[in-house]
Amino acid sequence: MIDAHAHLADDRFAADLDDVLVHARDAGVARILACGEDVASSERTIEIARRDRLVRAAVGIHPHRAATCDAAALARLRELARDERVVAIGEIGLDLSGRSAPRPSQEAALVAQLALAAELGLPVCLHVRDAGPEVRAVLDGVTHGTGYIHCYSETANEVDGWIERGFFVSFAGTVTYPRADVLRAAAAVVPDERLLVETDAPALAPQRRRGRRNEPAAIGETYETVARLRGRDVPSVAELVSRNAASLFGPCW
Repeated sequence: MIDAHAHLADDRFAADLDDVLVHARDAGVARILACGEDVASSERTIEIARRDRLVRAAVGIHPHRAATCDAAALARLRELARDERVVAIGEIGLDLSGRSAPRPSQEAALVAQLALAAELGLPVCLHVRDAGPEVRAVLDGVTHGTGYIHCYSETANEVDGWIERGFFVSFAGTVTYPRADVLRAAAAVVPDERLLVETDAPALAPQRRRGRRNEPAAIGETYETVARLRGRDVPSVAELVSRNAASLFGPCW
């Protein structure tokens, strides 16, 4: 199994990250994509990837921290992205839930980082919260390559819009929640060749672990749910998700 999105540089892993990675291996996790949220966490994420071959890195500025996305930050991200362990730009995107940075700041950061990803030939990890139409409009107005929608949160009706734009769709532990019928319907219809699975650790623990810190070792429950929805077993879904990740993230994955 692969975990397509986690935040290993988060302070909640500071005391026991080595144990967390051991638990992940013991649970059958073969690769983790650890994503940055700003320059400092992107730097720490690369350091983690250098220490442990289980981990690959994405570097970027989250919409919550969009105000930090200035020329100096972009220059540093460009430098960081040249590390062989970096396979994507992210986590980037728009969050219109009302709990993030002002929208103009978010949009400027998103456009600048999409341009950086296109320049470097890297996929992007997209954060899309209450902002699907707005992110799709941004994508339609800029040059971009490919990437994935992290922690998918729209309905089955919007899946095709992302696929048509060249994106993969990733499901987190939220798909296991009792009231998440809308997400489960979406997880059932994503084409095999565009499906990813993630934890978003340390957030969004799946149902059996809900209320506790999430970690990559807990991803099995999400795979179980996605496999059931698609009428398959976990090994076959894990195999296709692994192929998809290798296709998206390239030879350094």
